[in-house]
Amino acid sequence: MNKLVSIDEAVDMIKDGMTIMVGGFLGCGNPHKIIDKLVEKNVKDLTLICNDSSFPDYGVGKLVVNHQIKKLIASHVGTNPETGRQMNAGEMEVVLVPQGTLAEQVRAGGAGLGGILTPTGVGTVIEEGKEKITVDGVEYLLEKPLKADVALIAGQKVDKFGNIVYFGATRNFNTIMATAADIVIVEADEVVEVGDLDPNDVVTSGIFVDYIVDGGAN
Repeated sequence: MNKLVSIDEAVDMIKDGMTIMVGGFLGCGNPHKIIDKLVEKNVKDLTLICNDSSFPDYGVGKLVVNHQIKKLIASHVGTNPETGRQMNAGEMEVVLVPQGTLAEQVRAGGAGLGGILTPTGVGTVIEEGKEKITVDGVEYLLEKPLKADVALIAGQKVDKFGNIVYFGATRNFNTIMATAADIVIVEADEVVEVGDLDPNDVVTSGIFVDYIVDGGAN
């Protein structure tokens, strides 16, 4: 199967109202060229699962500024004033999740688990409406798994099967989000032939990747 697609073909897979996961941390590790094309296409009413909403003019923050996000599930929004403004104005629903909990919810979605148990948030507003389970006398919140229609991730070097090598901290949420969506699209800084990557450097296996966009060619 040829997994290489054009950036236009990749973005055409994302429809109004979909739930998307986007890897990255303050824009570091975002698939920037795909995001720019999404802004250009103006896909609407998206639910975005991401660690944060970056900055107004960088990464996923551009989607927020362009009013393409209906609901944001993230661990913080403080670096993007527009996110806070839309949230306070009722223009966008924002669900704030502790960062470790968010990572484990995505991981649970990728692993096919029914959820995770965490003590984080017990006795606070975070527990409102959630099931509590007691294990060995300790109360935990049941946090349900997160999955998406499409995951948009970024890699430094990607072979034509989809095996991914990341650069430093850019791996962040990309690794787990690659497991937790129906369609996984990776934007590669560089596409190489199968066999060119040292297997010891591969972090995300190509079995999780459906499509590859050659970011260096766009």
